Amino acid sequence: MTGVEPPLALLAELTHRCPLRCPYCSNPLEMDARADEMDTETWKRVLSEAKALGAMQVHFSGGEPTTRPDLGELVSHATSLGLYSNLITAAVALTDAKLTELKEAGLAHVQISFQGTEPDIADRISGFDGAFVRKREAAERVIAHRLALTLNAVINRHNVEQLPVFFEMAAAMKARRLEVAHVQYYGWGLKNRAALIPTQAQVQETTRLVEQAREDYAGQLVIDYVVPDYYSRRPKSCMNGWARRFFNITPAGKVLPCHAAESIPHLNFPTVHQASLRDIWHNDPAFNAYRGTDWMPETCQSCDNKKIDWAGCRCQAMALTGDAANMDPVCEKSPFKDLVLDLAEQEAARETPPDFIYRESPR
Repeated sequence: MTGVEPPLALLAELTHRCPLRCPYCSNPLEMDARADEMDTETWKRVLSEAKALGAMQVHFSGGEPTTRPDLGELVSHATSLGLYSNLITAAVALTDAKLTELKEAGLAHVQISFQGTEPDIADRISGFDGAFVRKREAAERVIAHRLALTLNAVINRHNVEQLPVFFEMAAAMKARRLEVAHVQYYGWGLKNRAALIPTQAQVQETTRLVEQAREDYAGQLVIDYVVPDYYSRRPKSCMNGWARRFFNITPAGKVLPCHAAESIPHLNFPTVHQASLRDIWHNDPAFNAYRGTDWMPETCQSCDNKKIDWAGCRCQAMALTGDAANMDPVCEKSPFKDLVLDLAEQEAARETPPDFIYRESPR
């Protein structure tokens, strides 16, 4: 396709192994085994190709990226290329020695997820005893090493009432940024939707609290906010549009336009072993399938927002309507909107949610 802009960022999923078992994990239900993970030299080649393609940032993620012994070497290579490097981590194994190594390699930023503001809820959601305390200690180390820190508050029905404390906690930890992100219902999140989804009234209250906190913490804390789409009037601009500014590489080397893209069964995504990133980004049929606006259904084609929300999320359309080419069903103009809202309200209204189906780490 002609006129394709270069990507801004690469999400490098180095491994799907993780000590946490979060029931909303963005990893696929079928995860890559340790034996299938790319080696150091292949990842270095991929980073070099990403930079040559135009990427400016690399986000080292997983699973848990610190389980890879070559993480420091990969950060160092990214730094040598001029890529801004961010570590997305569960942080339970983020020791002082590891932080020292990563900072010396050029790491610029650390992003730590929190599942609650006190141990009982946080550890139950993460499926890891002691996770909350370890995360707090790791956040203190990040600040001590003078690295930029973002906290991710992963919001669901079990911790939604703790939101005011999340603001206080982020400020006390001297984080630069707090991302208040409701669980997104793909993969493990979709599998656990009935156990996680809050009510519409709770989402409206979190929106009010975020708006107030942005005033209260102005100049001290940047607050990003991601709502659960089911209650929205319009879809979010998922990844700023399919294959527009972002791409993801799995541990085994599959190249994707978003985390959940493998949930669209008719698309075959290439690997870095089959083609260069440049060729994949510009020419691969799966990357061009929903890029731009020409593919959009008529309602989206005639919408003033089509180059703002890019018709929303293809994976959500697949999950909720069975067709990734449908308009995002959370949009108020979608014929599926009432069904989606009813589904969300019915599940959120359950007095006793079902037990979590925890994510298990691959071997």
